[in-house]
Amino acid sequence: MASKDTKKDETKKKGKPIVLIALMLVIGIGGGAGGMWFMGKKGDGEAHAAEAGAEEAPAAPAGPATYVPMEPAFVVNLADEGGTRYLQADVQLMTRDPLAAAALEANAPALRNGLLLLFAQQYADRLRTREDKERLQTEALAEIQRIMTAETGSPAAEALYFTSFVTQ
Repeated sequence: MASKDTKKDETKKKGKPIVLIALMLVIGIGGGAGGMWFMGKKGDGEAHAAEAGAEEAPAAPAGPATYVPMEPAFVVNLADEGGTRYLQADVQLMTRDPLAAAALEANAPALRNGLLLLFAQQYADRLRTREDKERLQTEALAEIQRIMTAETGSPAAEALYFTSFVTQ
């Protein structure tokens, strides 16, 4: 009898590790599959959100900035009455797209014309403060983008900088 009890105990002891290992494998595989399923769903949502965002706003080119100088410097008589006042300004346009830089250079005569007309409408007393110059900078960039959109379908310039600005 003693030998039968010992055999049953040995069989029970041998079976327990196998059952534990099998149980751990099932839990591990199930957990891994569940995690992959959950992460896959999350990734799909992010992918759909990224696609929707790409449709809403085009991504700006991430290349280095290219500066296109508008040479020679702009020299215009200001709109002031009773005296001869003028503005002299050097302007550079910034873009990150090499094709846009070439388009800006190709359309330089139209761009210069637009800026000359805009600058000639200004009054000296409205070009004194930093805010006044920034307002003119914003208006000048809008004029450049308006002309480029009409000519090429793209605004081309991302920024406009005054590298010299003198009123007298």
